[in-house]
Amino acid sequence: MNPLHWSFRARFLAGFAACIGLIGYAIWTQLYGGLEPCNLCIFQRVAFALLGLVFLVGGLHAPRGAAGRRWYGLGAFLAAAIGIGIAGRHVWVQSLPADLVPSCGPPLGFLQESAGMLGMIKKVLTGSGSCGTIDWTFLGLAMPAWSLICFIVLAAWALHAGFAGRKVS
Repeated sequence: MNPLHWSFRARFLAGFAACIGLIGYAIWTQLYGGLEPCNLCIFQRVAFALLGLVFLVGGLHAPRGAAGRRWYGLGAFLAAAIGIGIAGRHVWVQSLPADLVPSCGPPLGFLQESAGMLGMIKKVLTGSGSCGTIDWTFLGLAMPAWSLICFIVLAAWALHAGFAGRKVS
């Protein structure tokens, strides 16, 4: 069965399952693979969780009207766009020469206590030295590059699910 012809509900629940799988793999690599996530990695996990939440709510609600489906499609696209921005920034930090990588920052908990939520977000998005380290690759791409690809695919999936014609069965 062609996934492009699935119902809105099936498409959105598949998007949710993909997000859960990606977060699960990230946690598995942390617990069993020995990879400690940097601050940008943690923000990417949060973006996948937000995207997964939109997919889940949209999949469970599955509005009958085109307007509701489009709103869910746009909501999921915006969540994916946030992830694209974070993962893109991470890929950029990893592509910098060693002497241009920003200095390492403190852990998220300390940043939140000392700088508040907005200060923490600003500091994390400016990158840290640990975010420039490449510890894992698959087919020549580091994990942030794979996250970027997944966010792009899920953004396209959300738009397709939200704006494609209704399945007639």
